[in-house]
Amino acid sequence: MNINDIVRAGPVVPVLQFDNVEQGEQVSRALLAGGVRVLEITLRTPAAMDVIRHVAGLSDELIVGVGTLTRPEEMAQAVAAGARFGVSPGYTPALGAAAKAAGLPLLPGVVTPSDILTALADGYETVKFFPAEPSGGVPMLKALYGPFRDVRFCPTGGISAESAPSYLAQPNVVCVGGSWLTPKALVDAKDWDGITRLARAASALPRA
Repeated sequence: MNINDIVRAGPVVPVLQFDNVEQGEQVSRALLAGGVRVLEITLRTPAAMDVIRHVAGLSDELIVGVGTLTRPEEMAQAVAAGARFGVSPGYTPALGAAAKAAGLPLLPGVVTPSDILTALADGYETVKFFPAEPSGGVPMLKALYGPFRDVRFCPTGGISAESAPSYLAQPNVVCVGGSWLTPKALVDAKDWDGITRLARAASALPRA
């Protein structure tokens, strides 16, 4: 499965961080029950790699990725943990080379036209637009569509349930990333049914 198949598997990719394995399992099962198959589990907590190893083995339906990849050596570590794709907040040729060497489909982060040109030069035509809202949001994506008509974007950063439809309506957006599917209040309350309801609503969002 390549990165294009992965980003087309659903309109919303939840951006997740977990404190422990049990929390990761319960949230992942709740999201899957709501029709969300693609998960980005970020390397923002000490438990992240353990959670990824566990969640990657829960179901063949889940497509588990590692987010916040910032160092080349993390690419091989992600593959060893069972990740099926990786996401980086930015991009360097070293990150791209390490991802290819590890056999890890990568969604590289970009903001500027120069970032996009660097990613394109290394063969990456599907990219993460991050941080989306602080970097111009939908108007910026509309501006980028002219010179980069063949580039596919997954905007992430500051996107909400309310703003997601306007992003998904853009012809150059294939999916969006967001944390609104797993609000802290629901996770702390262990309200897995509530998370499933949010996931079901996100899964039903239309795309251009």
